Amino acid sequence: MGGPWSALVNYWQVTKPRTWFLLTFTGFCSAIVGFGVSGKNIDWYVVMLTTLAIILGSAGANAITCYIDRDIDAVMDRTRMRPLPSGKIKPAEKALYFGLILSTIAIAISIMLNLICFGLMLFGLIDNILVYNKWLKRRNPINIIAGSFSGGAPAMIGYSAATTENLTFGLILAAIVVLWVPTHIWSLALKYKEDYMKVKVPMLPVVVPEKVAIRCIASTSVLMVAFSFLPVLMSVFQMIYAMIASIFGAVILILNSLLVIRPDARKAWFVFKMSSPYLAALFTAMVLDVFFLTHL
Repeated sequence: MGGPWSALVNYWQVTKPRTWFLLTFTGFCSAIVGFGVSGKNIDWYVVMLTTLAIILGSAGANAITCYIDRDIDAVMDRTRMRPLPSGKIKPAEKALYFGLILSTIAIAISIMLNLICFGLMLFGLIDNILVYNKWLKRRNPINIIAGSFSGGAPAMIGYSAATTENLTFGLILAAIVVLWVPTHIWSLALKYKEDYMKVKVPMLPVVVPEKVAIRCIASTSVLMVAFSFLPVLMSVFQMIYAMIASIFGAVILILNSLLVIRPDARKAWFVFKMSSPYLAALFTAMVLDVFFLTHL
């Protein structure tokens, strides 16, 4: 069924909202945390403006990378029904222009926030679109490691929009996301290994034995959980965050341990499905902890 509504749905889908929603959430929470830890009242105008910039930047980057990947998306079973390979957006260049417009608006908004946010927005777009997608994705198995830095950019943008003090702490928030990305993507790639082999994209589970890939997934999970406790060790977050980080961290470590002991695609898929709730729970806990401390 065609018409304006169908077109709107197609352009919405080409931004891959399930991808940008979680990353935007980390930026939103990091902005609130930035205000809280710096002792400032929350400026909701800045929080909303920052959130809008991250949404547009992430959605724009996804639209552009969908345009770049339209050839392999048409071959992979998991992606062949996306708007570009299925022909729902014609010509495909419309998605490219759409992504460029969204990204340009995101950059303009980030300039309004401050120069650090502007630099981080540019960095995130360049790392995602050019470094990861255009340069490394089809060439080198370190692709997702290099691309994970753009995943941490929204958290750093959110924190920097709120405060430019103690940016090291903002980097720790971003590092948690950076370490989350390989666990998330490699678990997905392990499930859909045949798809990536079909299009010759050298994701880690494609180029190394399954047991090695699983050990890498488990190792990054351990690092991610370890990093998640740095804010507690720094005495920035206390009981609420520590409890939630401990519970969800234990779940992630148990799931990865089971995957290492008895590897199979079903367990890998479950690790993938649980990784997003884990990250969302961590950043929700940060906000709850900040609100609890500031309202005592």
